[in-house]
Amino acid sequence: MQTNFTKAQLDEPKIARSNAVLRNCVHCGFCTATCPTYQILGDELDSPRGRIYLIKDMLENQRKPDAKVVKHVDRCLSCLACMTTCPSGVNYMHLVDHAREYIEDNYKRPIFDRIMRATLAQILPYDKRFRFAMKSARLVKPLAPLMPSKIRNMVDFAPKKIPVPSLNDKPQVFPAEGKCIKRVALMTGCAQKALDTDINDATIRLLRRHGCEVVVAQGAGCCGALTHHMGKSKQSHISAAKNINAWMSELNGDGLDAIVINTSGCGTTVKDYGNMFLGDPLENDAKTVGSLAKDITEIMIDLGLKVSSTSAVRVAYHAACSLQHGQQIKTHPKTLLKNAGFTVLEPKDSHLCCGSAGTYNLMQPEISKKLKIRKVETLEILKPDVISAGNIGCMVQIGSAIGVPVVHTVELLDWATGGPKPSKMA
Repeated sequence: MQTNFTKAQLDEPKIARSNAVLRNCVHCGFCTATCPTYQILGDELDSPRGRIYLIKDMLENQRKPDAKVVKHVDRCLSCLACMTTCPSGVNYMHLVDHAREYIEDNYKRPIFDRIMRATLAQILPYDKRFRFAMKSARLVKPLAPLMPSKIRNMVDFAPKKIPVPSLNDKPQVFPAEGKCIKRVALMTGCAQKALDTDINDATIRLLRRHGCEVVVAQGAGCCGALTHHMGKSKQSHISAAKNINAWMSELNGDGLDAIVINTSGCGTTVKDYGNMFLGDPLENDAKTVGSLAKDITEIMIDLGLKVSSTSAVRVAYHAACSLQHGQQIKTHPKTLLKNAGFTVLEPKDSHLCCGSAGTYNLMQPEISKKLKIRKVETLEILKPDVISAGNIGCMVQIGSAIGVPVVHTVELLDWATGGPKPSKMA
């Protein structure tokens, strides 16, 4: 794609980076075949190619964003399926993130949208606030039918059961069982600590059982992904910087072999910290952290499973977009589940998003619901005993519309190697 940025514009690192992304695009349209919003809406401007044109025009002409541009950029799930299918290597993720930041800085949204986005940004990344918000939402659920659709959707999001906080999520060190092979830090996250404490508990057991000393670092917390994808760069950088400093302190202390992440949406962002902090004093540390970040399935493939019991359970594997497209991890979870003795089933169109996508299901409920229904239909037809996924957002999204237990992949691996049966399957 030909671009016409001025030399002065290209002296700005973010513009230079977006210019490089734009120039890789050859308008082929392969991305439209795998874009969920284009499949649902059929509008060229709701495809990656269409959004690229809008973003190019906005950035190149330093144009103030209008409602049309904002609508189509907001509708993007950031599922990154377009990056998997793109033959030209267009890094759409970096481009759309830049566009969102530009919109956040240069567009005044309607008052309701501003309040909603600010509320989500101040609640979801903080597990205690999020837990309180979910408890409050449960109290007003009887009034949900009287509420505006977006508010009603947020209230409906609150689960029936909110787990008590896990003591394992506090900063501490868990020794390896037997000989210590690796020393790893576990990112305990934010929303996941409020929604499902079983995931981190199972991860710690699994890692210790396979010879890992597990560190929950003092000062680490939200990865910054939720606010980063809302264009709120200052807030996301504050969260990310806390993690970088916490993990670098561990690395420079007793050392770290890896930073283990069991929420793939977070993993995609942490691995990209070097890009987020380009030109920042923390850039080198951010790159170091990004290089150490590993999804739990990457670590377990490296360690090898010590299976103690097998089960004929039929597992439908849901491939989270952030894992298969964002991190390009496609076979590890399925390989591990098969090695653990499970019968692994794959749904049709597994490359398409379930509609969760961070805060997307709260801010774009109509599109999200259509994607959820389609995803659930492809899973139900497999008649599984349980559904496995590697991202808490997907688990909550799918679990809200299906009568089959939805668990994290790590819970099944923990069970197969000596841990308890996942509580949702009891």
